[in-house]
Amino acid sequence: MKQFMDEDFLLSTPTARTLYHEFAEKMPIIDYHCHLVPKEIAENKPFRNITHLFLGGDHYKWRFMASMGVDDKFIRGDGDEYEKFLCYARCISMAIGNPLYHWTHLELKRVFGISEPLTEKTAPMIWEKCNALLATPDFLPRRLIERFDVRVVCTTDDPVDTLEYHEMLAKDESFKVKVLPTFRPDKAVKIDLDGFKEYIQKLSAVSGIKIETVDDVVKALRNRAEFFATHGCRISDHALDTVPYTENSFEKAQAALIKALNGEKPDACEVDAYRTYLMIGLGKIYHDLDWAQQYHMNAQRNNNGPIYRKYGADVGFDSISDEMISAKLNKLLNAQEENGCLPRTILYTLNPAANYILGTAIGNFQTQGGIAGKMQFGSAWWFCDQKDGMYEHMRTLAALGALSAFVGMLTDSRSFVSYPRHEYFRRIMCDMIGQWVENGEYPCDMEALKKIVQGICFENAEKYFRF
Repeated sequence: MKQFMDEDFLLSTPTARTLYHEFAEKMPIIDYHCHLVPKEIAENKPFRNITHLFLGGDHYKWRFMASMGVDDKFIRGDGDEYEKFLCYARCISMAIGNPLYHWTHLELKRVFGISEPLTEKTAPMIWEKCNALLATPDFLPRRLIERFDVRVVCTTDDPVDTLEYHEMLAKDESFKVKVLPTFRPDKAVKIDLDGFKEYIQKLSAVSGIKIETVDDVVKALRNRAEFFATHGCRISDHALDTVPYTENSFEKAQAALIKALNGEKPDACEVDAYRTYLMIGLGKIYHDLDWAQQYHMNAQRNNNGPIYRKYGADVGFDSISDEMISAKLNKLLNAQEENGCLPRTILYTLNPAANYILGTAIGNFQTQGGIAGKMQFGSAWWFCDQKDGMYEHMRTLAALGALSAFVGMLTDSRSFVSYPRHEYFRRIMCDMIGQWVENGEYPCDMEALKKIVQGICFENAEKYFRF
């Protein structure tokens, strides 16, 4: 029997152990997509306690606690923070087979040096030890980022954001990590959402462009993208819960915008026309700025109405969508290609049934010489961000494209202690490649294997995003 989570955790062959310990383990991190709050990094305030750090914004953990029957008072509510931690300890000890079990214990081990499993019995000791450490300067938010040798953090930011905290961080010479904004214009694209008219008024005010036409929306977004670029932005991001594509028509898009600005709801065809026009226009902006664009697809969000009305979005009540994305996605990418403005693109699906769709779609547009993996099949995401999901994602990418050009892992997290997920990913990646070598499917060429492994861990992302 192997020891629980020892130094060779998840590394099932001698080759896998060599690949991880010699090539992957000490590589730096580029966290090119996360949801850390720039203000929290800039202000660098201490955490109240381990509950604040562990459970404060982690909807993965909230979702599991709900599955174990914990009262919402001790999940999202105003329950005592020690009681919340005890509830989580009781739950996590029962999380066999759930990636949260591994993530939690990697966090405890790598951040706090605690190897004991978290249970109701050990919880008081772990509470005291973690809280004592959190009261010291080495456990402030910035130090938690630095201890994992993170070189770049890309937050997720709205076009109307002032980026004041990014400016503060850029000027602070004591903090060497680059904290860069990511341009996420969902509120300008999703014309059918409540508050769209008010959002367009904000966009108009901050850009200085009077918005009367759909081209004015594009101009205003270009203005903000150029502002983001001056603050080091290299990436955009879109939550395409449904993928838009219809005939690219100014007239139809304009009709939808006029309705929305008049307080009316455009119909489904008008919504699609507006979103298609915007996405093609945004693709040109990103191409001109030499950015990469990210499309996150197949999420069905905010399914529980009472919870959404009580707490809002992103609190653990989302699931996988079975929307058929192939036809519209390929047409949208082709429309950008036809205009000569398809930027570097990363495609993510929350539905593993679409893995082969994305794995083949990227191959349709690998047309720009000099960029290995211009089109990327993005890392296993959200519900797929676990051992089986990662194996399946990387095997699909390897079978249909170039795994060696993959830009690797991201945290997609609101937590300052989520960086051990890069270790989790790297161990799984090294185990998979090690198995291929041990099975005689790839030669034991350590020079080539080093290049592949370190590329996926760090070097490919550094080149791809041009940080």
